Amino acid sequence: MNALKKLFGGNTRQFGMIFALVALIVFFQVATGGNTLTSGNVINLFNGNSYILILAIGMVLVIIAGHIDLSVGSVAAVVGVAVAMAVRDWGIPWYAGVLLGLVLGALIGMWQGFWVAYVGIPAFIVTLAGMLLFRGLNQFIGKSNTIPVPRDFQYLGSGYLPEVGPDTGFNNLTLLLGLAGVAFVIFSAVRSRSHAKTIGAHVPEAWVVITKLVLVCGAILFATYLFATGRPGTSFPIPGLILALLVLIYGFVSSKTIVGRHVYAVGGNRHAAELSGVQSKKINFLVMMNMSILAGLAGMIFVGRSTASGPFDGVGWELDAIAAVFIGGAAVTGGVGTVIGSIVGGLVMAVLNNGLQLLGIGADLTQIIKGLVLLIAVAFDVYNKSQGKKSIIGLMMKNFGRNNEIKPDETTRTKEVIHREA
Repeated sequence: MNALKKLFGGNTRQFGMIFALVALIVFFQVATGGNTLTSGNVINLFNGNSYILILAIGMVLVIIAGHIDLSVGSVAAVVGVAVAMAVRDWGIPWYAGVLLGLVLGALIGMWQGFWVAYVGIPAFIVTLAGMLLFRGLNQFIGKSNTIPVPRDFQYLGSGYLPEVGPDTGFNNLTLLLGLAGVAFVIFSAVRSRSHAKTIGAHVPEAWVVITKLVLVCGAILFATYLFATGRPGTSFPIPGLILALLVLIYGFVSSKTIVGRHVYAVGGNRHAAELSGVQSKKINFLVMMNMSILAGLAGMIFVGRSTASGPFDGVGWELDAIAAVFIGGAAVTGGVGTVIGSIVGGLVMAVLNNGLQLLGIGADLTQIIKGLVLLIAVAFDVYNKSQGKKSIIGLMMKNFGRNNEIKPDETTRTKEVIHREA
């Protein structure tokens, strides 16, 4: 168990979610007779859930800042129908339609961000009103009709990386993408270790780094194999590529930039953040605007996948996005959460939903199980924090490695040293 603590760096919450995801995959792989980890099923799983995972990326920033957004499904729907009508009636190219959708999402986000940040109305109320307003606007604009989109636009939500180069039995672009992912992971690990040595920080043991690299790179290569060996005409999906780019961008922004740190500061303690010079109103405005931009993108991806915009697009999406974020480790009170955690939480829900469908479980029982999973995940986290314990997997590890824990008096002395050095 001490080896596990070293391997996962003490981040027991994130380890718990990854462990839950792996356990679900293994369970459904056995229960479905091997139908879970097939190329076709994995490709369909990503295609069918990419728009929810994109929403989760924006939602985690909103929740970290201490807010909630109930309007994302309606915003996605109204952007989707507006873009579908513009592409159909105005004859604009697909990329102009995408740009239009992003601008509409930004304008909607600015509208809601203004009420939250500068008027001071709680985001729950503003976005509840937005959920009703934009749902009605969606049906008003589209007159409750289904509006098809051309094939070029459908590629955004249902396209795949094309076949290029010699016939190798695999999709060559998917293979290159997987190898690039492995190279990026190795480069990041080496760079991080080198930087830690340079600044005199703690350097993980070599076996810990190597084991992590083997596990992560092995998972990437296995996923690459599944995507590259699908039925003819399929490969790594375009929505998955968009999702991967967003994860890299928002993971960097949230953890490596001033804006990202300010989001955490506002969510952790707004008054303290303001005393430190953080412009909380600006941060709240930006996270609400960003959420609506991503909601617009998710809506367009869904329209492309379903080949048409409809009056019931986006129904319930906000609940799936919020569930993904909380299952991924975000705190209900704000200030805690990660982009990677929200993606893992979203994948837990996606695999659970997909596995239950493969087993022939009805939609009613599926919703019950998903609701219980969300409730149990958050309840464990809240209970353990109230008891001063670690989250979920931390319960299993609390009796191990106590000699390595920092005692309160040691923490106090550490703070005093830092204060004197400052």
